[in-house]
Formats: sequence, C-alpha cells, structure tokens
Amino acid sequence: MKICFIGGGNMAAALIGGLLGKGFIAGQISVVEISADNRARLKHDFAVHAVEHLAEGVPGSDVVVFAVKPQHLREVAQAVAPLLGKQLLISIAAGIRAADIARWSGSQAIVRAMPNTPALIHSGITGLYATPAVNDAQREQAQNILVAVGETLWLQDEAMLDAVTAISGSGPAYVFYFIEALQQAALELGLDAEDAHRLSLATFLGASKLAVYSDEEVSVLRARVTSKNGTTERALLSMDANHVAKHIAHAAHAAAARAREMGDELGVD
Repeated sequence: MKICFIGGGNMAAALIGGLLGKGFIAGQISVVEISADNRARLKHDFAVHAVEHLAEGVPGSDVVVFAVKPQHLREVAQAVAPLLGKQLLISIAAGIRAADIARWSGSQAIVRAMPNTPALIHSGITGLYATPAVNDAQREQAQNILVAVGETLWLQDEAMLDAVTAISGSGPAYVFYFIEALQQAALELGLDAEDAHRLSLATFLGASKLAVYSDEEVSVLRARVTSKNGTTERALLSMDANHVAKHIAHAAHAAAARAREMGDELGVD
C-alpha cells in the first residue's frame, strides 16, 4: 500500500510515525506539503518522500489522506480531482461531509476519520465512517492506517461523526481544562506550582488507567471513593449543586452543533 498525505502537520506526522512503527517503510509514504521547512522536517524525521506539488505525490498512490484544515479541504479536493484514479480518499477534516468531498474530488470511495491529539503519542482513538463505495480491501487499508496511532471505532451513520468530534475529538481539551482547574485549586490550597502540577497529572492519569483496566462501571469506581460524610462526598455535592455534569454535557452538545455548522458552512459551493 502506497499512501500520499496531503498536508504534513502534527496529525500527519503522528500517523506517519505510527505507520513506520508498525512496519511500514518510508518508501511507501509520500507527503505533499507547501512549506519548505515542514518538508525538510518530514524528510529528516521520517525519511519519507516530501514534495511540494500534488502531481509529485498523488499519482501512483493507493490511498490519499487529506490532512488539511477543514477550510482548505474544498480547494485541495478540487485540485486533486484530475490526478485521481481508483484511490481511497481518507479525510481527517472535522465537519466536512463525504458527499461534499465526493462532489469536489469526483471520487466516491471515501472514509471520514476523526482522530484526536493523543494520536501524537500513539494513544488516540479515531471514529471512522466509510461510504458505500468503499470496498472491504479499502476499509482494511483505512483501518491499518488509523490503528497505527491508537484505537478505532467504526460508525454506520456518518452523522455520528459529529458526536465523536464532540466527545473524543475535542475531548482532550476538556481534560486539559479540568487539569488546569485542579492545578489552580491546588495553588489556592497552598501547594507550590511543581507539586500542584505533579499531583493533578498523576491523579488524572492514575484514575484513567484504573477506569480502563477495571471491569466495573465508572459510576461504581466513583462511588467506591465517596465515603459517607467524607471529603470526596463534600466535593461531589458541591459539583452537583453547581450542575457541573450538566455543564459538561452542554459543552459537548455545543461542540457537536459546531461540527454540524462547519459541514453546512464549508460544504456550500
């Protein structure tokens, strides 16, 4: 399988590094990147074929990965269209629907992917949706590419990618936001910055690992930490009184709504 990435930013670099770590060779991978500095970095870091022009990378590939920002995808897809044969197209641009990518590119074999930033350390999770034109072999190609940076979750309904975007795509930022708040509370309680940072990160990492490796529901794990009339109960009662859970859900709904809006806005010709 020969893969051409269009765009050589952080997510493309994460995928390339993951693929090489899974046994792919540099000769299977090309990257079309307009920045000379980024091309030099990609060549240095991964020894892949990094080029400036689409015609140098797209022809001869089996899979083309659109790793550009959503607002640039239409222009890129239209420019790629004359160069395409039977390649599978994979888009990691949030919000942009498969029908729009198909209209711009002239290709029907499209997989939409929503990875998240933990992919940078090969600990991500990616939601995937394949159009009906994607055959089993192409589906396996997409799986092999995205599993290189973490777990995958295949969806039957493309609309659910907006929910994936809201939960796991944007989710790392929610986690970082919570960690920041916990660190600030630690400072206010008298801990120094280094200890606040260390305690907050270790607590979040340890609790997440416990949830991953436990056979019990997260609600059971939470209840086990919450002793009657204890410190944890007092903290959770405060959160409930301030409707923290509802606010988190509202934020996720807002992110999903924005993903739908982006599809509407950027999909218009």
